Parts: sequence; structure tokens; C-alpha cells
Amino acid sequence: ETFDDRLYLLDGRLKQLTTFNVNVYSIDTSSTSVHYMDMLPNLKCFSLESYFQFQQYEKIPSLLRRMPYLEHLTLYLSIADRNRIIDGTCIHDDILVYMLQLHSFTFCINTYIDIDGLSHDLSREHIQQTLINIGQQNASSIVNYLSKCTVACSIFSLSFAFNYLEYLGNAFPNTVFNYVTYLVVDDGDAFRHEFFVRIVRSFPILKYLCIYNDEPQGSSDLTLSSDHIQSFSIIEYPHHTSLDVSSSDTGYLEQFLNETKAYVPCLTELEVSHRDLKTVTKNFIREETRRNCAKVKKLNTAQPLDNSQDFYHYFPSL
Repeated sequence: ETFDDRLYLLDGRLKQLTTFNVNVYSIDTSSTSVHYMDMLPNLKCFSLESYFQFQQYEKIPSLLRRMPYLEHLTLYLSIADRNRIIDGTCIHDDILVYMLQLHSFTFCINTYIDIDGLSHDLSREHIQQTLINIGQQNASSIVNYLSKCTVACSIFSLSFAFNYLEYLGNAFPNTVFNYVTYLVVDDGDAFRHEFFVRIVRSFPILKYLCIYNDEPQGSSDLTLSSDHIQSFSIIEYPHHTSLDVSSSDTGYLEQFLNETKAYVPCLTELEVSHRDLKTVTKNFIREETRRNCAKVKKLNTAQPLDNSQDFYHYFPSL
């Protein structure tokens, strides 16, 4: 159901409604109609979670201002194509100032903007101060320059209450994300081995990881020719079931399949370039990457799979 489909229910027909939870799976970015106008004086708890980027941020404050007696508010939003980051000042002026009865505010708000639209460089320290200024001392923030064109800013309450986090970069706060099972990482700089050590510590129940990074890890991290030289601690991913490295440099596949770097005992789904897979496994005969492939049941590649005997011995669970 779309964003508008769910919010039609708040057009005034359900005046006695006290709790309303919305999970949005599709957003019609072309829709500008507003069909919900009446106040919702009895609504005490409202939750809106949408993991899709959308452009019409102004719909959210206009909706929330119809809930003047709200006591508990949960928001997960991803906003694109703005010329201003949503920081503490923004959520205070747009939302919180209208909610005098609010007791709890759980949130993760991600903003994606073009760097050309910025009037000044963004810093995590500046974003953090805007949160402190509105009484959100326990909230945190991440500023991630995804490319030369795009910057992502995330502000979120702690402890982090959601199971999804997107576009995490090399720089992220030292906190534990106890509920996150689905993580997307992206950065203009390479992810080194130490980055993945931090990921395991910070995301203890992570199941799905998607990596966007075409920067090579460097010769110190990628050692295809020296399998038996142990220069890193082995990282164990005890709950990890799905890995997507289809939009990444070959080194990140090496990072997860090479048993001298990683132990991924529950890996059952792998999305990867067929060429990278052949390179890292040395045409499916390399012993150091065999163990972490043994339980893969679903292999997604852009090209047809091999029909060789070596391939099927390498992936016996397919």
C-alpha cells in the first residue's frame, strides 16, 4: 500500500482512534493531493516507518500538526531532493513545537541532498549541537559524503530502535545497534578490514549486508596471492545470512569469502558479479574461499551460472 493509501484512513472518519502504526512499502512521488484535514484529538500514539526515499517532506509536518495531543511518536523517514538537511532545529520548528503532550519521540530521519545545494560544509558536530539544543542529548547523527555530488545526513534517537539502517559510511558513532538486521554501507573512501571489525561489534544480530563501494581496499587488505599469510584477525559473522557485493570492488567479496579473514557460517544468499566470483574463488578451486560458500542456497549473478563440476562442488547447497 502507498503512503497516501494509508493516510486516507486519517481523513476524519476514525475520530476515536488512539493508536495508528503505518509501514509504507510504496510512495507515489507524483501525488500532491491532501485528503486528510480534520484534527485527530484522541490520537495518542503514532508510528510512521518508510524506508523509501521520497521528496514530499512537507506532508509529514502537516499531518503531525493534526495530532496535538500525541504522547508517543515514532518516525523512520528518508527524504531526498531537499536543499536543507533535516536537523534538530528543523524537527523542532516543523514538528515538536506543536506537540506539547509528547512524552517519547523515537526517530531516524535520513536526508539526501546535492552538495551543490549546500551553502556550507556539513559537520557531525554542527548537527549534534542542533539536537542538543532541542533537548535530544541522547540522540546521535551521521554525516556521510557518498560521492562528490551527494551527502547523506542521518539523525536518530538512542538506543536505536529500528531493524534497518542505510548508507552507513566509515565514520559512525561508537554505539551498539541492537535491533538492526539489515544494513546498507556506502562511502567514497574504501572500507578497510578494521571497518568490518567495527560492524560486527556495533551490529550484533546483523543478517543482511549490502555494500556499495568501488574503491579498492588496497594491497594491504587484498592478498589473493598469499592465502596462508595471516595478517588480520578473523571476523566472525554469526547471524549473517545474506550478502550483496554486486556493486562493489572485488576486494569486498574477498573480505567475506576468504576464511583467513572471515567466518560466515550462516551465509545462504549471495549477490555478486559472476566475474568477481570466478576471480576470488580462482574458478572454483581455491580452498581458502570454499568453506564460506558451502551453505549458499541462492546465488544471484548478472550472468548465467557455471555448469562445471568444480562450480557445483563449490556450492553443494544450490
